[in-house]
Amino acid sequence: MKRLLRTLVASTFACLLLPLGAGQQATAADVTAAPTTAQADPIGMTSGFYTDPGSTPAVWAAANPGDGRAAAIRDNIASHPMARWFGSWSGDIGAAVGSYVGAADAADKLPVLIAYNIPGRDACGGHSGGGAGTPSAYHAWISAFASAIGARPALVVIEPDSLGDFSCLTQAQIDERNTMLRDALAQFSAQAPNTWTYLDAGNPAWTDAATMAQHLDGAGARQAHGFSLNISNYYGTGENSAYGNAINSSLSASYGYSKPYVIDTSRNGNGSDGAWCNPGGRRTGAVSQTGGGAEMLLWLKTPGESDGDCGVGTGSVAGQFLPEVAYKMIYGY
Repeated sequence: MKRLLRTLVASTFACLLLPLGAGQQATAADVTAAPTTAQADPIGMTSGFYTDPGSTPAVWAAANPGDGRAAAIRDNIASHPMARWFGSWSGDIGAAVGSYVGAADAADKLPVLIAYNIPGRDACGGHSGGGAGTPSAYHAWISAFASAIGARPALVVIEPDSLGDFSCLTQAQIDERNTMLRDALAQFSAQAPNTWTYLDAGNPAWTDAATMAQHLDGAGARQAHGFSLNISNYYGTGENSAYGNAINSSLSASYGYSKPYVIDTSRNGNGSDGAWCNPGGRRTGAVSQTGGGAEMLLWLKTPGESDGDCGVGTGSVAGQFLPEVAYKMIYGY
């Protein structure tokens, strides 16, 4: 039934995109009807979150069956739904996103994707620096990203750290970034009607709630479905819920709206020790689910993937899968 619903919605979306015939004029009803597709519920259109068979822990476990850590990594990390990150390493972004979302759609599951290619990426941390070369290059990239999803259901987090990094940017760079983020939201609204988009709001220790609410509104949060918290960090779910609620209080008081939020619980099982870059002794948290103190708890970072050349990941690069770190994270040591 859910796959039939998606087919009907996709067909309707395709019809909405057809040009008007000769002599036809758009009516007021035509103009006001189009936005209703943005109200679609990707959770209700699918039967659970998508588990990526191509995730780094899944690939490592399959390639190392004789390793004593493989079974634990396969059963406790690789078998759970996680987000897939997309950036310049993804190659043809339309093909990469289309393939991933298509596989999830064929399984009647909901994919979670992270767009991570904004110019000046990771301006404060530096371990994941890079991104598209220019705003125009980013526009083309994010437009192709949204187009590749099309009418299929998905969740997309747009540019982790992009708002928290404001303290490391000039005002001109902030203005330019806000323009790119608002454009990204517009691309998904126009081309991916069954996608819920989330701007990233950092974590409880980075930026105070009132300031983050200001950043979110400036980046176009009114047009997003919601915002994300704790990506690639370790703060407990309760701390993040309190922070998310405080952001919403500020949004409501200052701008007249509030938004749902999701929390990255991939590595917050025993909270933060104050360090953000590969701290030891951390543990995996609650698996991806709806509710749990937020709209959703999601594994947005892959447990075992490095934060950079630091901590227990010394000598690694950001995103590199470290089996020993993954194994210890299962047990919290």
